[in-house]
Amino acid sequence: MISRQDLESQEVEVLASYAIKSAQSQGRKFEEPEDPYRTCFQRDRDRVIHCKAFRRLNGKTQVFIAGYGDHYRSRLTHSMEVAQFGRDIARMLNLNQDLAEAIGLAHDLGHTPFGHAGQEAMHEMMEQYDSRFEHNEQSFRIVDELECKSSHYKGLNLSFEVLDGLLKHRTRYDRPEAFDHLMPSLEAQVVNVADEIAYQSHDIDDGLRSGILKIDDLLQLEICHDAKKRIQPGDESIIQRQHVLSTVMPLLVNDLAKNTERNLKMKGIETVQAIYEHGDQLAQFSAPVLKMGMELKDFLYKKFYNAPEVMRYNQEGMVVIKALFKYLHADSKKLPQKYQNRLNSEENHIVVKDYIAGMTDGFALELYERL
Repeated sequence: MISRQDLESQEVEVLASYAIKSAQSQGRKFEEPEDPYRTCFQRDRDRVIHCKAFRRLNGKTQVFIAGYGDHYRSRLTHSMEVAQFGRDIARMLNLNQDLAEAIGLAHDLGHTPFGHAGQEAMHEMMEQYDSRFEHNEQSFRIVDELECKSSHYKGLNLSFEVLDGLLKHRTRYDRPEAFDHLMPSLEAQVVNVADEIAYQSHDIDDGLRSGILKIDDLLQLEICHDAKKRIQPGDESIIQRQHVLSTVMPLLVNDLAKNTERNLKMKGIETVQAIYEHGDQLAQFSAPVLKMGMELKDFLYKKFYNAPEVMRYNQEGMVVIKALFKYLHADSKKLPQKYQNRLNSEENHIVVKDYIAGMTDGFALELYERL
């Protein structure tokens, strides 16, 4: 059998000098005996997968409201795709795949129901109390405090590097406030971009499947140039979608890996500390592919995210979250008992925020109708 020490030795021998090694982790807030067969990041991944917040992601909106259709992405399938892209790119760059996977699986645990519209609504409510809502900060709060697996501490007691990756997750939609000004690990930086690759790819798929996006419009984008050449007259819509996805995804993944390696060599990066202390994100697309990606993002924003069919659900979700917040804040006795118990030590708006942010779309809608 392969022991944890064997795995840790393999990492030291095989992984890049600037990769995070499990045996060199900065550890957990609360000391625990090591697992005999799993590294610390493998345990973190497993703790995320087995927590309640992770299971609830299956009932949370990605773009379409959860339950809209069997084949559209939920927040859970999005997180799984982010973890898959993150792990693949980490392997290409000889980084710690387990760390990348753990961060990818955990990065959206704190997301509200109803997608980014839900986050905006929650932020508006929190601003009334001189506070804010950012779902990556809520993800950190979930794994650091709200989940429960031990009577000796709150939260999941994850390793420092996973927590650091959650608090420094940066995309077009994510801007959490970190606890220091250092850059995160290269594994965490890879997951930042893997998040963008995942949502761009699956939103193309979901948008075309729904009929909101039109293949002819999409093929005018530079990023779809190779797909346009592959598609033949008479190809069914599902084949056309596959041609697009099978060209766009490898283009983004391979460019990210190659350009990140180029950045590392050009900057002379050889250690983990050099990653932390470097002023900019090293995991980045090349300039031509970055330009293509921005064109795609703008296209999706205009044609998909702001489409009437999607906006209608967004507006409904915002109404539900704001109404639930106002109602429960005004009458805290309507909160479940475990949340009422926290009112002795925490402010009302924080407790209400935690309760609503943890809901699935379906539960929020049901509670809204009942109240």
